Amino acid sequence: MAVYSMTGYASTATALVSGALGEIQLSIEIRSVNSRFLDLSFKLPDELRQNEPALRALVTANLKRGKVEIRAALENSLQNLPTRPTIEILGQLQTIEKDIQATLKDARSLSVADVLRLSGSAGNAFKNNADTAQTVMQLTQSAVRDLLASREREGARLTLMLQSHLGQLRLLASQAGPLIPMLVEQQRNKFMDRWKEALAIGGSGSSGNSVSSENSENKAEAHQVAMDRALNEATAFAIRIDVAEELTRLASHIDEIGRILIQGGEMGKKLDFLIQELHREANTLGAKSSVLELTRISVGMKVLIEQMREQVQNIE
Repeated sequence: MAVYSMTGYASTATALVSGALGEIQLSIEIRSVNSRFLDLSFKLPDELRQNEPALRALVTANLKRGKVEIRAALENSLQNLPTRPTIEILGQLQTIEKDIQATLKDARSLSVADVLRLSGSAGNAFKNNADTAQTVMQLTQSAVRDLLASREREGARLTLMLQSHLGQLRLLASQAGPLIPMLVEQQRNKFMDRWKEALAIGGSGSSGNSVSSENSENKAEAHQVAMDRALNEATAFAIRIDVAEELTRLASHIDEIGRILIQGGEMGKKLDFLIQELHREANTLGAKSSVLELTRISVGMKVLIEQMREQVQNIE
């Protein structure tokens, strides 16, 4: 299945035939941006307002998420030039005008614009009958298909960017893994060096057999305590900076995102949750950092994850 972005645009138009004014151009335009849910808005001329429920059902059946605006417009190819009223209509208007003026002495005479408007020549420019409603639905269906194609192209572009970021995250994680045993060994050596220094300093000078024997025992005991403390501190340090669990979860989330991208379909909410989990692990990695190199890796991860978050916000 394809990956769809929530950002897209499509427009299409066709000619309708009206008996009074010839051709009328019907155009449909659809714009879509990201949203947590499906949010539809219609901007239709009054002549097409009755088609909104059917249009809403059509769009809802094809789109799952996004803020979608559907615009329709009617344009007269003859620039709304009116047809000539019939003699019968002109006679009826003249009779009505005389009757009104006979009662209302101040009533003005009809202008040409009044005659055209009242004769219905301009008002008959468009008829929203069953055939027209079917044309509106077909044209909207075509625009929705174009919109889906636009969203699919944008989704493919986002997928490539996300996969590239996943590759960079894997690279950073692979760099962080070998650092931990090396850091633990370095810190253990430091603790042991301190113990050896303390042993060398404490071992200098002795006097008297019995006193010397007692002092030797005390010193040996102190040295053992110091060594145990050094080893305990090294162990505590190793536990404190161990990020193996975080790296394992990072790898798991990265693999899951990659699997979802390959699977396609409606995935935006799943990806959004996994991005949050990635950010949590990267933060923990940075909190446990005790060297500049690990801090750099954590910061690099968080930059990539934030970029992924922005891209995922546009995926359906």
